[in-house]
Amino acid sequence: MSETLPAGLAPGYLLPLILAALLLAWLLVVYRRRQKGARSLAKLFSSIAFDRIENLVVPNVDEGEIQIDHLLLTAQGLLIVDVKDVTGTVFGGDKMQDWTVISSERRFTFSNPQPALFDRIAAVREIVRQVPVAGRILFTDGAEFTKGVPSLVCKASDLLAEFQEADKAAARARVEAFRPQWELLRGHAAPARPGGLVRT
Repeated sequence: MSETLPAGLAPGYLLPLILAALLLAWLLVVYRRRQKGARSLAKLFSSIAFDRIENLVVPNVDEGEIQIDHLLLTAQGLLIVDVKDVTGTVFGGDKMQDWTVISSERRFTFSNPQPALFDRIAAVREIVRQVPVAGRILFTDGAEFTKGVPSLVCKASDLLAEFQEADKAAARARVEAFRPQWELLRGHAAPARPGGLVRT
């Protein structure tokens, strides 16, 4: 068998090479899935927002700072979107401290995301008091709620139904009324990480 291997490659190195190739293939699949998800998210946000900022930090109401991943300027005001990319059945409720995801591959829990979203909404409202501020927790299509959907939780189709505008011209006029407060917020925002403040 050693005669068929490249010169200097002992048979003992074959298994680690195969494992490394499998790991690399798996990482490539994960990377492509995330890239596809990011493109879908960008397309969704472009359908409902007239401007958006990603990865920003604003002053918190109490003290310190709070991070916001997606802030959208819509015809209804400002919209904060927290994205949860999970696959499986989600069990969660407004009064539950932890939510659980059960899929065919694994089971895990995470903290109820609603209180953190309420904090983000309050922080933005403290800066822009003259503009409506809303928040949604967007679960990707792989998530399923079988026992009811908690408040502020939605899927992409729900977000489109609630925030997409049929009359873009009328919507643009409303958006322009919000623009000064949007720019005020931009002045208070800082990047969440170096090079992280993204305006699209």
